[in-house]
Amino acid sequence: MRSSRLRILTQFNTLPQGVKFLVDLRADLLRYVETDPALRSLDRELETRLSAWFDVGFLELQRITWSSPAALLEKLIEYEAVHEIRSWSDLKNRLDSDRRCYAFFHPRMPMEPLIFVEVALTDHLADNVQTLLDEHAPVFDAQRASTAIFYSISNTQIGLRGVSFGNFLLKRVVDDLKRDYPRLISFATLSPLPSLRRWSEKTPDAWQQAFNQADIERIKRHLAPETPTPEGADDLPKLLADDRWANDERLARALQHGLTRLAARYLLATGKGGRPYDPVARFHLGNGARIERLNYLADTSARGREQSYGLMVNYLYDPDTIETNVEAFSRSGEIAAAAAIRRSARD
Repeated sequence: MRSSRLRILTQFNTLPQGVKFLVDLRADLLRYVETDPALRSLDRELETRLSAWFDVGFLELQRITWSSPAALLEKLIEYEAVHEIRSWSDLKNRLDSDRRCYAFFHPRMPMEPLIFVEVALTDHLADNVQTLLDEHAPVFDAQRASTAIFYSISNTQIGLRGVSFGNFLLKRVVDDLKRDYPRLISFATLSPLPSLRRWSEKTPDAWQQAFNQADIERIKRHLAPETPTPEGADDLPKLLADDRWANDERLARALQHGLTRLAARYLLATGKGGRPYDPVARFHLGNGARIERLNYLADTSARGREQSYGLMVNYLYDPDTIETNVEAFSRSGEIAAAAAIRRSARD
């Protein structure tokens, strides 16, 4: 039997702004549910109802362009969660002829993107976001593109937490791109490592495993005179707390091997339930991608250095292995990773 609460909530579906009201209501509810157990049953009912209403079969995939309504473009700026959109010219660059932006919409929320993905059409596996977001870079001829790079995926509605449709978005976008650009053969991401720094600071042994004494001596040779000298790998988090190290070319080069090993170990590390510690890895591996390549100083923004010492990762969606990877990850938590990633983690 449905609760009286659920019957009342269901009636909101008939109101013009009723669905959006419930999504926002749950967003507010999630702020208090952990501290007030009495709210948990209401949260479960809301999540169940919203999961039914936001089934992927009801969602509409739309491409967003520079010609889209200004109100919708403002929503992109507001909701972008990975790489901040700094200006209207920045947004225009992301919607140029060598770029694509797709979003899922619900018929009851026509001007509210639920999730959107930004894509760069190129001829190589992108290795840094600075180049991708460079407003002054020449526009690439999209008809020559062989590779689609998904460089930002943003969920926009906190109230839909637990309602999953990101995997369906990527599949639909891949189909759309393959139809428009038959030359595309590679589909990959340029993704952040959002918890690398937090994980590494909680895992002291990881530093000792990633940096050997030869690495430490090399780092010492390139330190500025006023910089405290690290005696061992345990001291490196303190050294890296000052983000200016990334601007010192020789010091950054001395740190590269060890930080790349640290990131490889992080990507293969598992947490609760034997699943990858990294939330972005869980998403892409669960959708059948493999960890393809680590990119050093690929995001030198303040946020990139704060999250991951500037490292980013490419996840590759290979049509020939997607289903096998999904099954292995779902069944036993097996992580699909390129040989170079596994080698780096072992070295």
